[in-house]
Amino acid sequence: MAKQKRSDDWGFPRWRDYGAKSREAANVRPCDRHGCEQPGDRPAPKAPNSADRWYFCEGHAAEYNKNWNYFEGLDASAAEERERSETRGANGFKSSAHWSWGGPGDGTRSRDEMRALDALDLESDASFADVKAAYRRLAKANHPDLKPGDEAAHATFVKVQAAYEVLRRAEDRREASSSPDR
Repeated sequence: MAKQKRSDDWGFPRWRDYGAKSREAANVRPCDRHGCEQPGDRPAPKAPNSADRWYFCEGHAAEYNKNWNYFEGLDASAAEERERSETRGANGFKSSAHWSWGGPGDGTRSRDEMRALDALDLESDASFADVKAAYRRLAKANHPDLKPGDEAAHATFVKVQAAYEVLRRAEDRREASSSPDR
């Protein structure tokens, strides 16, 4: 009878390894920052649109990415196309939006709402009363009846109207979802 080899699971089958054949320590790549001994598990591009990567620890990756402009060197149409393609790939997270942790930002405002707030020159934490006041101020200042023939004022007026509609519909949806009869 052959001598039985000692198991690594100490009688607990769920502790068995998942295909690992050796008990050797795994090689861990250190952070690429000089003098840092932390594991370098956060890849960062060496140059814009480059496949070469640095591997930093969390602290040095945050420092490296602090001033990174993801759209540097792209014209407006190329930047919008890149954003559209990445949004298309990230839309799978929309199915988790009802849990309030999916999607961009902190989940309180959509990207369209953020653009609408930018059009009204408001911060992301503006209340709907602030939205109304900014809309009235900008609509009054750029109304076509007050500035006939001014194409820039007309374009601003249309943009402000569209932004207000986006934010009004979002506010209506929030009120409907928070009403007690739901």
